[in-house]
Amino acid sequence: MAFDKNLDKEIFSETKEFETTRIKVGVYSYNDGEKKLQISRENLNQENAQWTFSKLGRMFKDEVEAVLPIMKKALEKMNAQDGGY
Repeated sequence: MAFDKNLDKEIFSETKEFETTRIKVGVYSYNDGEKKLQISRENLNQENAQWTFSKLGRMFKDEVEAVLPIMKKALEKMNAQDGGY
């Protein structure tokens, strides 16, 4: 079965922006299934000022320090009962 964007529910999302990159922490539930954490990176293209998806890869210390509190918030959402979206 192919991925259906309409079945993917975003429960929580917060983005932290840095100089030329931003990191998004999100909690998603596909087809009302188990909640999952997703961390993604987007880099700013200097030529056209557009954000483009990139592999998260390694993180600098300042990125980790900024993202950890967001991940804790996401974990709280993951621990919430199903009715607490």
